[in-house]
Amino acid sequence: MAEPRMVDPHEVVMTGENSFIRLSDDGGKTIGERVSHWRVLWAPAGQGHALFIESSLTGKGPRVYSDNIGVARFLQRRIETLLHKPFADESLPVIDAEFARTGNSLSTVEERIVSDDGEIVMAWWDLMAPFILTVPPGALDRPIGVYSTFLPARGAQLSLNGEAAGGKVFLGDRFGKPASSCVLAWSESWVGPA
Repeated sequence: MAEPRMVDPHEVVMTGENSFIRLSDDGGKTIGERVSHWRVLWAPAGQGHALFIESSLTGKGPRVYSDNIGVARFLQRRIETLLHKPFADESLPVIDAEFARTGNSLSTVEERIVSDDGEIVMAWWDLMAPFILTVPPGALDRPIGVYSTFLPARGAQLSLNGEAAGGKVFLGDRFGKPASSCVLAWSESWVGPA
């Protein structure tokens, strides 16, 4: 029997969180509201938060909010380019914002993003059983991989200045586990080839 590997051999790209909300009016055929929220605990660009959003609430085209522009640009270059290319556009201005989390993972979790544009609130509730996502570098045609604890939500809402976005959470399957389009992705580490 082989000895268990005690240290992952891959280069650490980033560690933190990347929770998201994707809402749809047609069961996921099209995504009307898309938000990617990052809480970076460590990356070569430092610590900080970033929010990438495409929403009917914010008008045409994606927007980027952050409290560390270096972190936002790093995420665009290394990770968002693999996840959703419109969020990786570095010509997008980065809007300065403050980030805070309230609630808890046994009831409702809210992420608040406050800027001169107003207050964006992301909320997740009715959480499903958590599972650990393991995608090594090279899988899914991506040069980098990710390990993350997924807490999918059956309920989620995106709002700007008290106005809620349309669309609904849609349920699905993620590598054989029940999941949804709105997930708290915590304890997330992205890794690259050794």
